[in-house]
Amino acid sequence: MRRAVSPLRALLAVLLTGALVALTGCTTTGDESADSGGANLNPSADAGQFPVTIPTKFGDVTVEKPPQRVVALGWTDAEVAMALGVQPVGVADWLEVGGNGLGPWSPQKYERAPEKLGTLEVNMEKVAALNPDLILDTRSSGERSRHDKLSEIGVPVVSLPKNADDYLTTWQQQLDMIGKALGRQDKAEQLRDDLEAKFDRVASEHPEFKGKEMVLASRLPDAWGAYLEGDGRVEFMERLGFVNSPRVERQPGGRGFSVPISDERLDLLDADLTAVFLIGAKPEDVTGDPLYQAVPSVEKGNDLVLSDQDISLAFSSNSVVGLSWALDEVVPMLAKTLGD
Repeated sequence: MRRAVSPLRALLAVLLTGALVALTGCTTTGDESADSGGANLNPSADAGQFPVTIPTKFGDVTVEKPPQRVVALGWTDAEVAMALGVQPVGVADWLEVGGNGLGPWSPQKYERAPEKLGTLEVNMEKVAALNPDLILDTRSSGERSRHDKLSEIGVPVVSLPKNADDYLTTWQQQLDMIGKALGRQDKAEQLRDDLEAKFDRVASEHPEFKGKEMVLASRLPDAWGAYLEGDGRVEFMERLGFVNSPRVERQPGGRGFSVPISDERLDLLDADLTAVFLIGAKPEDVTGDPLYQAVPSVEKGNDLVLSDQDISLAFSSNSVVGLSWALDEVVPMLAKTLGD
């Protein structure tokens, strides 16, 4: 059973950036136009699939017809919509301050820049001004007040899945919900099948991963943590054959997807593989820490500090697009670390 989530810690882990304070309350300047000019922004939707009803945390949501003006607010909702062939007219700028909702791994590009609507605090007035006919918020804080404010706009709001924890919507759930809402079920199923097949292929190419114990640690400026089962990063590694550290899983004080690790207990980071995500910290905060250097797996060279922000973000994106790119980038690093 998943533990209750702290939204702030959830967002820290999702964003993997040190700019959380700057992001809070960030809103667009309104410099970029989101006017579609009357164009059909969802030309390939199957009208025969509508109306479609999608179960969510806040009840069933019915989309009556193919949406044309989509607003994507949840973490990676925009890139999933784009991968399905739909360009949002408005997005939350999740990737760094001023981002456009697309990871650097996304091959799709906007034909017309969407309106940026904020990050933690969405500008509701600007959302309404876009005249949307669908709002995607499948991976967010999951607060009732947020959902209610969005619902006041008067269009379907596809929020977190039923019984989902905040920010812990799986990539499969996100893809399924967005695919249905956009009338792109066939495309969504193909993307899912392709990624599942890629995971299976990569795992078969690296039998050395199977059964290896891992710890996925997080390093904040002033604290350590480790990720638990239920987190997308752990699922990623488990799909490759790794096993999350039982000692970490047994630690008290976990919040949904992670558990704090004190400096005195850095021995808990020891495993066949130790990987460290930087959240507002610098690589030298890890490599220069004598307590970290004393961890047996680190002494053996079986550790990996994910200092490349793009790779860390893709690994953490837990989207069908980001995970596919992460497989290409991360797996060679894992193989090299275990092979040294």
